[in-house]
Amino acid sequence: MFEWLEYSFLSIWVGESLWGYPIMLSLHAIGLAIVVGIFTMFNFRVLGLFESIEYSAFVDFFKLAWWGLLINTGSGVALFCSQATFYVTNTPFLVKISSIIIGSIIAFRIQSSLQLNAEKWDSKVTEPGSKDYLFAQSSLLLWACAIFGGRLIAYL
Repeated sequence: MFEWLEYSFLSIWVGESLWGYPIMLSLHAIGLAIVVGIFTMFNFRVLGLFESIEYSAFVDFFKLAWWGLLINTGSGVALFCSQATFYVTNTPFLVKISSIIIGSIIAFRIQSSLQLNAEKWDSKVTEPGSKDYLFAQSSLLLWACAIFGGRLIAYL
């Protein structure tokens, strides 16, 4: 199956054309900046930094973050197809993908909590709880692992 992916039209375009790889890699970087940037800022906010930013502002930003993840998924699949047999056994790639999957699940949980509690947190009726802190810390670690794993693919 992975060999078949490497011979697909998409894979050949990404791997052999002048513009395929740079376009997909650029889209991947844009998606990464959107997703990780938004979740990192929110996680820092939950952990007590940037107190001037209201939690409710992140409700709309999370919609943008999911679009960033969609861009990353599409460009990532295209990049994966270009060297599928290599990536499927590459440890940094597997760390990256695992971190993204778990990070996305946690992001969904964080978004659910935010939608329920943003107004309460902003008005100081209540504060983020210990689970919110744990999810924020885990999210930061997982997105960092995804980034490091992605960069190490080229070197290991």
